Amino acid sequence: MTDRLAELSAAGVAVWLDDLSRVRLSSGGLDQMRREQHLVGVTTNPTIFAKALADADAYDAQVRELAAQGVTVEEAVRLMTGYDVRWACDVMRPAYDASGGVDGRISIEVDPRKAHQTEKTIAEAKTLWWLVDRPNLFIKIPATKAGLPAITATLAAGISVNVTLIFSLERYRAVMDAFMSGLEQAKENGHDLTKIGSVASFFVSRVDTEVDKRLDKIGSDEAKALKGKAAIANAQLAYEAYTEAFATDRWQALADAGAHPQRPLWASTSTKNPDFPDTIYVEQLIAPGTVNTMPESVITAYADHGETKGDTVTTAYDAARQAMSDLAAVGVDMADVVQVLEDEGVEKFESSWVELLEDVDKSLKAAAQGAGNPSDAAAK
Repeated sequence: MTDRLAELSAAGVAVWLDDLSRVRLSSGGLDQMRREQHLVGVTTNPTIFAKALADADAYDAQVRELAAQGVTVEEAVRLMTGYDVRWACDVMRPAYDASGGVDGRISIEVDPRKAHQTEKTIAEAKTLWWLVDRPNLFIKIPATKAGLPAITATLAAGISVNVTLIFSLERYRAVMDAFMSGLEQAKENGHDLTKIGSVASFFVSRVDTEVDKRLDKIGSDEAKALKGKAAIANAQLAYEAYTEAFATDRWQALADAGAHPQRPLWASTSTKNPDFPDTIYVEQLIAPGTVNTMPESVITAYADHGETKGDTVTTAYDAARQAMSDLAAVGVDMADVVQVLEDEGVEKFESSWVELLEDVDKSLKAAAQGAGNPSDAAAK
């Protein structure tokens, strides 16, 4: 049988899972994927944790302990998610060691309500790094305007960073600049650059969702013919920007000091439109030195019928530029598209975080009431 995920890995794409839960950890499912499906990393976000913590049984014992300690709901959420991420770091440690610290990384995100607050983001990044206490951790920081200096400051403190919610080429270039500034400061601060890692999470399918909605509204044949073109073209041009940024003398000086490049990570790679092939955002974004973080359903689909045809990015720059030109010609304002997507992304994660806090608050209160009920104690 063809090992399609092995072929994808050999083409330079690191296979990461965009999901985490305590059930996946306790069942051994994550470790099995590492051993059998070439999995070398994991990403999380507030929505993933909101879904995971909805499984009350998996977290029941820890909730009772936290309720007995009287911790706040914010503390409880960080301790619960931190526990899972620390466990996942240990599961993926073999991949971290085998790759010299490049892969085997697990991400945990700062409170998305702080996405537009630089100093609070920096403070929480440092707290999460201390809490999880694993070298193969990534702190996820949104690529908002306020997030850029937070990215630099966090890296300068020797903390590895996953920059998330990148949609535009302009913002991506600013992210790479923030990354290099952070490493330059980390070097000045005496940190070992070989230990600091980073990825830049460039979102894909959400671009098509927003652009295609606009193309349908425009309604012309020319517009409809462009559906499904924007996301891949945008990401391919992002990779071109990556190759340019990391071919500079500035980067070479950091590389000479032992730094690893900040790899492009393709996020949001499940298809939202059922008319599209389920592996399109993997097959069309194959390039050396990239990461593709996928839901398990996409990993399974690629293992079953994905096609690795070599580099599908660097050969497509001209076609990608033409697609962007055609989109502009029919009236799609990409600057507006990416701003809407960034705002929606932050809002969505904020909403998931609030939902997570509310659910954990209810569980803590229920556990505290149960522990304080004499009849319950007598029944035991």
